[in-house]
Amino acid sequence: PALLLCLGADVGKFTPMNFFAASFLAALTTLSASAAPSSEELETMGRRVWQNECAGTRDGLTSWNAGENFASLGIGHFIWYHAGARGPFEESFPKLLKFLIENGAHVPGWLTTQTDCPWTSRADFQRDFKSDRMNGLRDLLASTLRLQSRFLAQRMENALPKMLAQVPSARRELLKNNFQRLAATGAGTFALVDYVNFKGEGTNPSERYQGEGWGLLQVLLAMAPDGKSTRAFAQAASQVLERRVRNAPPQRAEARWLPGWKARVAAYAN
Repeated sequence: PALLLCLGADVGKFTPMNFFAASFLAALTTLSASAAPSSEELETMGRRVWQNECAGTRDGLTSWNAGENFASLGIGHFIWYHAGARGPFEESFPKLLKFLIENGAHVPGWLTTQTDCPWTSRADFQRDFKSDRMNGLRDLLASTLRLQSRFLAQRMENALPKMLAQVPSARRELLKNNFQRLAATGAGTFALVDYVNFKGEGTNPSERYQGEGWGLLQVLLAMAPDGKSTRAFAQAASQVLERRVRNAPPQRAEARWLPGWKARVAAYAN
């Protein structure tokens, strides 16, 4: 089945909306490999991601988390570094911006694919929060919900070949089988698409602490070989995230985020 869905809903609590999202996931996993989500499906996908990442608020489309050196923008909180600032995490906002421009989005004149984030700190970002420039950026992000959703869906489609290229031949069958176990159900597909948006594919060499990554690749390889696939995935994800926190530089104080991360992945098993 085509992995074209990218819903980021918090499924930890049952609500009518979560029930709809689960049903929607199950239906989409039966699509043929050539199918693409409709505009309405993209709308639903995007709103669930938006809710998960920034509570569905317009202000949440432009965020800068405490303790980070980058802005987090759009429904997927795509990373954007300012000039001279880089880190271990993949910068994704310029890629999104390129995708938006290629698909006809109306982009503010000051913003190009070569533009670095113009804010140099969280304090600078917050001071400028109500400016014309920031409001223009939010206008762009609020008006391109379906395009952002399609961008995230394409990332999921491309994940498996990227991951297979990263592992020794002896482990490729395990990786592929675990991926397919999850993709065979709506709940498993949700786990795949949500986690890759949450913590990446796990293929970027810079996204490592002490040589160990925390992305989808690492979780799939850590899954137990039997039992319910979503439960095995949730348990493996929790272990991988615990390892990330143990390996993280002390100054990042990542233990503060671990309870929320674990709650998010535990919901995959429900």
